[in-house]
Amino acid sequence: MRINRHELADLGTFLALARHRSFRRAGLELGVSPSALSHALKAMEARLGLRLVNRTSRSVTLTAAGDDLLASLDAPFAAIDAALDVLNRHREPSRATGRIRLNVLEHASTLLLAPVLPLFHDRHPLVEIDVRVSNDLLDVVEAGADAGIRYGGTIPQDMVAQRLSADLRWVVVGAPVYLDRHGTPDHPHDLAAHRCLRIRLGDDSLYRWEFERPGEPIALDVPGAVTINNTQFGLSLAVAGGGLAYLPEPCVAPAVARGELRVVLPDWASTGAGFHLYYPGRRQLPTGLRLLIDLIREVEPLGS
Repeated sequence: MRINRHELADLGTFLALARHRSFRRAGLELGVSPSALSHALKAMEARLGLRLVNRTSRSVTLTAAGDDLLASLDAPFAAIDAALDVLNRHREPSRATGRIRLNVLEHASTLLLAPVLPLFHDRHPLVEIDVRVSNDLLDVVEAGADAGIRYGGTIPQDMVAQRLSADLRWVVVGAPVYLDRHGTPDHPHDLAAHRCLRIRLGDDSLYRWEFERPGEPIALDVPGAVTINNTQFGLSLAVAGGGLAYLPEPCVAPAVARGELRVVLPDWASTGAGFHLYYPGRRQLPTGLRLLIDLIREVEPLGS
């Protein structure tokens, strides 16, 4: 059976909706309104004589038929994407085209991507980059992304990972006004008497601050009335004297250099895994994404 271009477009529409589970987000990807997307899906279902999607005011889920169709289409459409992407290899690097969809941690967005993307756009002006910044532990496939960037120790085992940075040193910082008023801790256990900005992780758990000296690792559930999940908010609170913050050293370096923050417990600073890019092993990396990886490794904003 031959498939016409309208049916091929319908299948692309279905795949976008299956990836995003949202008419609004799928419509943004395809450049159409949610209502137009809904009408297109209804017409497709009418032609097939099958319901593919269950819709409510709060959710979009696939029916059994929709699940079967998604399983059948995922590999062929990935192969089509890969075949089209091969054409980019025959272009000059500055003429590479396409769109990269990334899901990245907040720290990766500011420390890794922000220093690199302006140069990337200068070199590859036809490549579009769609970045979703989230600290939630999302499935990149379910989120409709080509790849994600996380700390090395948090990548799912069924994903292919590529290191993008050196390991990072994590430090405790406080404003001079706070330290003058409450004193400077000499040992991690002294934090029990301090106001600490607690950290909410992407899985909704509270992070235990980690410290290390030879033969003496410590992980503490620190006290504090304020819990955060955003670095810039935490930095603003710390600079204002709101408490001690625990962050990667590159995040606090500018404020420390300006004298707005001081590093405390420097001998106890721990080192955590650096950033890694990860993606499903069955997928071929788009040319634009390979070019971005190459540029990050060239620039080395956080070291290699």
